[in-house]
Amino acid sequence: MRKEDELMAAKKALSEAQDTQEAIEKERDQLLEELARSEAKKQEFIAAILHDKEVAIAELEAAKSLFQKNLEESVEEKFALQSKLVLAKQDAVDLAVQVEKLAEAAFQQATSHILQDAQLRISSAETTAAEAAYLIEKKIMDATEGTISSIVEKSKYAIERALVVAEEAGEHAKDAMKIFIDDTSPFMEIASVQEENIKLQRMVSDIESQLIIARNEVSRLIIESEHTKQQQKAFEQRAIDAEKALLDLQESSRKTTLQQEEEMKSLLERMRKDAADKTKAISKALKTDLKNIKATIEASKEVVLSKDNAYLRRCEALQRSLMASEDALKMWRQRAEMAESLLMKERKQDEDSIYVVNGGRIDLLTDVDSQKWKLLSDGPRREIPQWMARRITAVIPKFPPRKTDVAEALTSKFRSLELPKADEVWSIAREKPKEGDTLIEHVFERETIERKRKALERALQRKTIQWERAPEKKLIEPGTGTGREIVFQGFNWESWRRSWYTELASKTADLSKCGVTAVWLPPPTESVSAQGYMPSDLYNLNSSYGSVEELKYCIEEMHSHDLLALGDVVLNHRCAHKQSPNGVWNIFGGKLAWGPEAIVCDDPNFQGRGNPSSGDIFHAAPNIDHSQDFVRKDIKEWLNWLRNDIGFDGWRLDFVKGFSGTYVKEYIETSNPVFAIGEYWDSLAYEHGSLCYNQDAHRQRIVNWINATGGTSSAFDITTKGILHSALHNEYWRMIDPQGKPTGVMGWWPSRAVTFIENHDTGSTQGHWPFPRDKLMQGYAYILTHPGTPVIFYDHFYDFGIHDVITELIEARKRAGIHCRSSIKIYHANNEGYVAQIGDALVMKLGQFDWNPSKENRLDGSWQKFVDKGSDYQVWLRQ
Repeated sequence: MRKEDELMAAKKALSEAQDTQEAIEKERDQLLEELARSEAKKQEFIAAILHDKEVAIAELEAAKSLFQKNLEESVEEKFALQSKLVLAKQDAVDLAVQVEKLAEAAFQQATSHILQDAQLRISSAETTAAEAAYLIEKKIMDATEGTISSIVEKSKYAIERALVVAEEAGEHAKDAMKIFIDDTSPFMEIASVQEENIKLQRMVSDIESQLIIARNEVSRLIIESEHTKQQQKAFEQRAIDAEKALLDLQESSRKTTLQQEEEMKSLLERMRKDAADKTKAISKALKTDLKNIKATIEASKEVVLSKDNAYLRRCEALQRSLMASEDALKMWRQRAEMAESLLMKERKQDEDSIYVVNGGRIDLLTDVDSQKWKLLSDGPRREIPQWMARRITAVIPKFPPRKTDVAEALTSKFRSLELPKADEVWSIAREKPKEGDTLIEHVFERETIERKRKALERALQRKTIQWERAPEKKLIEPGTGTGREIVFQGFNWESWRRSWYTELASKTADLSKCGVTAVWLPPPTESVSAQGYMPSDLYNLNSSYGSVEELKYCIEEMHSHDLLALGDVVLNHRCAHKQSPNGVWNIFGGKLAWGPEAIVCDDPNFQGRGNPSSGDIFHAAPNIDHSQDFVRKDIKEWLNWLRNDIGFDGWRLDFVKGFSGTYVKEYIETSNPVFAIGEYWDSLAYEHGSLCYNQDAHRQRIVNWINATGGTSSAFDITTKGILHSALHNEYWRMIDPQGKPTGVMGWWPSRAVTFIENHDTGSTQGHWPFPRDKLMQGYAYILTHPGTPVIFYDHFYDFGIHDVITELIEARKRAGIHCRSSIKIYHANNEGYVAQIGDALVMKLGQFDWNPSKENRLDGSWQKFVDKGSDYQVWLRQ
């Protein structure tokens, strides 16, 4: 029974164990299912976390890229707006400059509408600048605020979402582990569950590490957002600074505008006051002139009346004098008769005695007609000037010679008769004026009135001539002089062999008479070469042409004949006085004791330590570095010394191709010459040995140099010289460009073109590029009748026998009023000849072309031939 009971108990325990096992297996299955479900959920959570992470990272990357893009766009827009603001500021400045220029024009023309227009332009510029600043501020604020706010919101949302998902995953993992640990029994399956739990823990740790990474990423994004906020603050500060700058600009522009308005008002007020004063002065002067004219007319009437009365009174006085002289004559006749009677009585007593009656004066005294006409012609005398006294002495008749022979008079005995002297006899004719004499007082009054009348007439005549002529005011600028200069090159390549300054001084009167206005003198400084173009000591003016005293005398002679003295200054290079320790000639002496630092560093021969050259290198001497401040200072002082102490009026600048024209501008503005010419020598264009028709590139280089000087200097028109060499050989078509203008610098910038035929380099004994001898007068006929400033070469004027012919062309230029800016109209330019009208009053022809003004339909007016040289050239002037 016990066994059965035990068996039953065992069976019951087994069944319970089986039930328990089945229950455990069910629970295990349930746990496994739940584990599977939790695993699936975990996978889903992991996938969701990874997806959310990827989405968050993608969104962050997108937001970051969008932020970067927006930031770049905002920066670009900011720079664009800043550039617009700068341009607006520049426009405002330009407008301000234009306003100043317009204001100056307004002051000159006394107009007000330009001022109003300038003020409107300033206000529009200020409005434009304000709008630009406002747009900059608005765009920067909108871009930065929108971008940063969107990034911060997206970052916060992504971070919060990632944290929530991570927390949910952690909670689920903890619940699963808790259920698994609490409900399992110590069977073999527990090990697998533990392994799964370990895996789950690892996964949870991975999730936590990923969460940490996500948090780090979030912290980085937070740092970036802080950085973005700082950038935003910086942008805001820049916007505030821009706004302040704009306000300062507006305030300064407002102050400037107010100041300019005040200045303009004051200037206009002064102009009105000056105009009123001038009007008053003119009206007062006219009234005074009218009064003077009336007084002159009244005085002339009084003079006429006084003349008539004076003639009447003089006749009366002459009659009285005549009567007195007749009485005196009678008395002297009586005395003469008494003397003769006495002589006759004594002759009877002494036959041997010879009597000479006072050297024959008795016959003169008895000549009634001589005394009467003398009194009638001269009248009573008063205190007279020396010139009239000499005339009276010449008129007084001399006493006749003695009637006896000189030999007899010397040997004979005689007794002189005591008769009155000549001064006593002629006392009536030489009678001095007495006080209270009505006639004398009237004569004095008449002469005083006559002097006043003549003075008034001369003054009125001078004023009338000034009003009739109304001469134009000459505007003198260094690039053109007066605009009517005619330059004479006063030397050649061999002039240094003679005492040139003295010889040239003797020709100044002839040059002035012929119409020359300026003389180009040779280089004045001490030089290694005799011609002067290798200068050494700039302050030593004792050269091969003469001493400094002779130079000053020559310049004084030019000034006394109204001629300008142009000095030939060599600024590109200078010869050294000493060698450096390594044997190179680069140490200068004299007052300007420069060293190698004054020489350009790219000069291959002289080891300069200055800056690179701003032009071409002259290889024969050290090239000066004009970029050095001390060099420019010394050169400017030297030029002012030549102007003020020596007397030069202007410059001819040698080899200006070797340094920049901006330095030339500085030198000219400092020394302020009346006229300046630069030698920019460059080669013309040739093709197959023949001159090209198109020389625009050549003349453009010369014009570029003139532009670099700011127009303060003119330049030799080498283009025109080269074209004339070929054109005058029946190729006159070379003398007109496609625009109908001359083909040299004269056609593009005539006021700065200095035309010439020959100089000391091209001609003289050097002969580098001589002008065709048979076309010489055609060349001068061209440059002396065309705009620009012509130059006459010494050899041609004094050695070639064409002095008078050139003078004739100068006279034609002056009569027609041709100047450096005269207009030109070319009618014909072909193989046969060239015809052009210059200004309004001159027409000229070159070549064999059969032409005269009557054959030209486009030419109006009446013309008279002034110069006729046949087929060479002809010149007509308007009648």
